[in-house]
Amino acid sequence: MAETITALSEQLFELLQQETFALLSTIDHETGGPGMNSISWLFAKDEGTVRFAVDQRSRIVANLRQNPLVNLTVIGAGSVHAIYGNARLVTEALDEVPFKLACFDIAITAVRDAMFYGARISVAPEYEKTYDKRAAEKLDTQVFNAMKKA
Repeated sequence: MAETITALSEQLFELLQQETFALLSTIDHETGGPGMNSISWLFAKDEGTVRFAVDQRSRIVANLRQNPLVNLTVIGAGSVHAIYGNARLVTEALDEVPFKLACFDIAITAVRDAMFYGARISVAPEYEKTYDKRAAEKLDTQVFNAMKKA
């Protein structure tokens, strides 16, 4: 039986020091089924913790109030990484951000390579902001600074 890895690798930690596309899976508070959302306001606080922010009105917040179990899927650093853990509310609203974002920490319980055998990711997913680029950069800077202070 393979040993359970409970911390981010150095390569994955480095990847999560910058804005990254990720998929956050939660347990839906109404149906009890899986729910999944894409997020990008996240970073590795340390090898055992990933911090993220989402709009307070997001279904993610309601789901995590009911059940803190999460899976964070990160595609990059050559593979698909499934990061499992328990989410804990850090703050209901980040300071110095123009709208209300809830901030959570994921205490990592397991990190698994979820890529199918015999393949590697050669190009990580890319996305672009579809609104004013200067406004997006300003907001991203505000959010990441506030998350680091929280």
